[in-house]
Amino acid sequence: MTKNITLAVPEDLLAQYRILAAEQSTTVNALVRKHMEEATGTARKRKDAIARMIELGQASARDSAEIKEAGGKIEKWRWSREETYAEREWPKKQ
Repeated sequence: MTKNITLAVPEDLLAQYRILAAEQSTTVNALVRKHMEEATGTARKRKDAIARMIELGQASARDSAEIKEAGGKIEKWRWSREETYAEREWPKKQ
């Protein structure tokens, strides 16, 4: 959810900032948001999370390729039918 805020800045500073935004093909709002994200570390956290997701996706793709190379057989641990449906059992076993 986004919130609107009101900022009081000198006219000449706003004029320079508008020029900067135009040079970067963006808006003053986007520049302020970017600065706020950088100041709070939000941008870094987002980039780290995206990098981690890409890394996990690549690892998953490598694992899938290894399984295919092994003839589609997973020699490691496999779910049993009981384990697969254990959460659906009623009443729940303790």
